[in-house]
Amino acid sequence: MDQVPDDMISKRARGLDRAFAILNFLRLKRQPMRPNEIASGIGAPRSSVYELVNLLMRQGILEYRGDDGRVFLGRKLYFLGVAYSEQFDLMRECDKLLTHIAEETRETAQMCLLEGNKYTVAQMKEGLRPFRISSNVGDPVAIPWTASGRLLVAHMSDQEILDFIPKEDFQLPNGQWLDPAVFISEVREAARVGYYTFNSAVETFTHCFAVPVYQADSVCIATLCLVAPREDGLKNHASYLKTLLDAAADLSSRLGHTDEDEHGGLRAAGRR
Repeated sequence: MDQVPDDMISKRARGLDRAFAILNFLRLKRQPMRPNEIASGIGAPRSSVYELVNLLMRQGILEYRGDDGRVFLGRKLYFLGVAYSEQFDLMRECDKLLTHIAEETRETAQMCLLEGNKYTVAQMKEGLRPFRISSNVGDPVAIPWTASGRLLVAHMSDQEILDFIPKEDFQLPNGQWLDPAVFISEVREAARVGYYTFNSAVETFTHCFAVPVYQADSVCIATLCLVAPREDGLKNHASYLKTLLDAAADLSSRLGHTDEDEHGGLRAAGRR
């Protein structure tokens, strides 16, 4: 078989990177856009974007929306997502657990992940109370803004955390800067006790709970979270935390995590 030249491999890789940039840009914008708008948004040559858009449309990955040349994510992505969720234990197993958590606490329950160097809500079940708190599934958020962020980077060294999180992400929504050393200290404490709760840095009237979901190698692959009105979150802190801890322990065991003693003390603390 003839060897493909290195420059051709590099060109194909750049094309793939740009195709994924197009898809991610549309996901974040959540609306159909013209190819020239996409090119401007991702900082790519128009000719290249037009070529890739046409290729993605032929494959059903993108589709026209309206009659003015705007395109958006195609239905084939839905079927790919369904196939993924059927095989990925975490997504499949989380759905029922989030429903149980939301019903038991009446608060909004979430499963959260890292996507690149950002935090995102991957699944959510809204609470049963008349006043509901919710977030947009899939929106990227700065890691230091979140309770989950303290757990999702806990497997990294201090330097790896500093290299991983963009410096500008340590500026909180209120404009104040979070000292990276303080954040790392909070990461280590969260890893020690096995959970993190705080008054939200994003929504001033909410209290956030996050507990880790471990895969077989004891790395926190996701978090189970509750977002509650601040007063209720503080009043029901112990019971809410216990519900999350029990659910996370159950989910972790299904994913092959067997170190039962690692956070045994934490689960007892959550019952107090």
